[in-house]
Order: sequence, then C-alpha cells, then structure tokens
Amino acid sequence: MAKRMLLMLGVVIVLLSSLGFFKFRQIQSAVQAASSFQMPPEAVTTIVAKTEQWPAAMTAIGTVEAVQGVTVSADLPGTVAKIEFESGKFVNKGDVLVELDTRQERAQLAAMEAQRDLAKLNYSRAQQLASQGVISKSDYDKSSADQRQTEANVAELRATIERKTIRAPFSGVLGIRKVNLGQYLAAGAPIVPLQSLDPIYVNFGVPQQQGPQVKNGRTVRVSTAELAGHVFDGHVTAVDSLIDENTRNVQVQATLPNKGHRLRPGMFVEVSLNLGSSSTAIELPASAISYAPYGDSVYVVTDMKDKKGQTYRGVRQQFVKVGSSRGDQVAILSGINPGDEVVTSGVFKLRNGAAVQVNNKVKPSNSPAPNPADS
Repeated sequence: MAKRMLLMLGVVIVLLSSLGFFKFRQIQSAVQAASSFQMPPEAVTTIVAKTEQWPAAMTAIGTVEAVQGVTVSADLPGTVAKIEFESGKFVNKGDVLVELDTRQERAQLAAMEAQRDLAKLNYSRAQQLASQGVISKSDYDKSSADQRQTEANVAELRATIERKTIRAPFSGVLGIRKVNLGQYLAAGAPIVPLQSLDPIYVNFGVPQQQGPQVKNGRTVRVSTAELAGHVFDGHVTAVDSLIDENTRNVQVQATLPNKGHRLRPGMFVEVSLNLGSSSTAIELPASAISYAPYGDSVYVVTDMKDKKGQTYRGVRQQFVKVGSSRGDQVAILSGINPGDEVVTSGVFKLRNGAAVQVNNKVKPSNSPAPNPADS
C-alpha cells in the first residue's frame, strides 16, 4: 500500500513538473515575441518646410461703431403733433423729425409780444419826458428795465417753441421710431435712433506686446462672414492711451469708408492690421502644430534605427516658436529649418520615435485666404 502511494505521488510530481516547464516555455516565448514587437507605422501627410515672405500683419476681432450715433429725444415735455420722418430713411442735418404741440406757448407768445409793444411805447414816452425833466430818473430806469424784460420774455417763449420742433442733429440713417401721434412725451423720452454710417469706426484690441507697432495711419482690412466677398479698407485713426488691466490689450480705432452702408454699428468683424514691412518665415498648416501648455511642437519625419539596427521612417518631436497666422497658415519663427519634412495631419496619434508611412494623396488646406464651400 505504501509503495503504491509513493508511486502515485511520484507520478503527480512528474506531471506537475512537466506542466510547469511547458508553461514556462510558453511565457518565455511570449516575452521574447513582445520584446521584438513593433507597432505598425501610422499613416500621415507631410509638407517640406520652406521660407516665404510673411506679411507683418495681425488679425483681431473688432466691433463696428458709428462715428456719430445718438437716440434723438424730446428736449421738453409735450404732445406729439406731427411726425415728419419715416423709419430707416436717410436725413440731413437740420431736417425736422417731430413737432410737439405748441398752441399754449404760441398764445403766451402773442400776449407777451403785446406786453413788449406796450413796454416799447412806455419807454419811448419815458425818454421824451425824461429829456424834459418831467419824470424822475428812477421812473425812466424802471421803464427801460420793463422794456428789456419783455424783450427777454418774448425771446424765451420763441426758444421754447423752437425747442419743441425736434430736428436731426447731424446727417445719418434713422432707426425705428418710438413715438406715435398724440403721444405725450416726457423730457428726455426717446424718439428715434440716428446713426452716421459713412465713414464708420471699427474698434478692436491688440496685445500689449504688439502695441508699440500700432500707429496712426496703419492700414487695416475688414471683412465679415455676413458680407462674403466684400473687403473694407481703412486706416488706424486712434490708439488708446491705456492698456486694459484685465485683458492686457490696447484698444485701437480704425476709420473706414462705408458706401452703401453695408457695415452697421454693433456688427462683429475680422480685422487684418498691417504692422509694417514683411519678413521671412516658414509657413505651415495650422493642423501641423501640436499646442500644449509646456510648449508648441511639430513632428519632423526622418530616418531612424530600431533596436536591431534596421532603418525605418520615424518622427522626432521638435519644439517651435509660433508667430501670427493667416487663413490656414501659421508662421514658424524658430525650431525647424527649410527642407525639414513636417507632419501636417495625424499629429495627435504620434509620439517621439513612432514609425510613419507618408501618404500625401489627400492633404490639409494650406491657403493664406481659404474660401470654404459652405461659407
């Protein structure tokens, strides 16, 4: 019985040893295979870096503002008697917009003119009597003062009547009227917006680093998606003396001709500001740049060697200094050299030393002035 137990134990030990050895060989083979495994190359597109003339310009987001813009309002309280304008029409400076009811003031004016005429007669008689020594000097002075006071009262009433005729303070385009016939208007009540649209202002911010390059007279080009194909040229007319402490931007104002009144106050526009003479830079598609908090980089394709000494096409991450942009392009100021082959798409899936396969049948856009089909 004991011999049989020992024999069975020996058989189990041999079996377990055989299985352990077999599993060990399997794991060893898997480790060797994993150590020699190489990821398949990633498909990418590339561009050969070359220097181009890069205009010294920057882009910014601007807002259109009228050179002159007010909401015409009532100077004095009164009831609307006439409305002499139509909403949305052009008016010239001095055109009558609204007339308020002045019947009471005109009646008061007639009475005051009668008092003025009487005061003139009394003053004339007082002059004759004073020259003859019939009346005292004080009576003569009182008659003179009464005459001057009635003249002033008449002028005041005429001014009040004139102020109740509301005129356009400058030439421009009217908005939508806010009053109706017979409506009582309090002093300061709005009547209609009025905007001077030609020329027109565009206000935009410039980073403080580029502020010293912005000077009066610099040319600007303004465009907006709502007016595709239309570009408005103008020039810088004012630079703010303060820098916004929240954004660290300096506000710039440009003046543009606006024939046809296509640009309207409040519109969102894109501004291209000329900062001087052009310089040389390497132009790359924006898709080639890998942006990160610790620095912007690109991937350069080059010949590399694996652990076995075999040559393959791989990528090297290269940190770069990025300049301004225009359209699809970004200016690279330093970090790469002309002739470097730079990855333009697929950068998000790459790492330093990764194998790549270049396929340039379909490449990302690299135009300074793109025109998307759905724009």
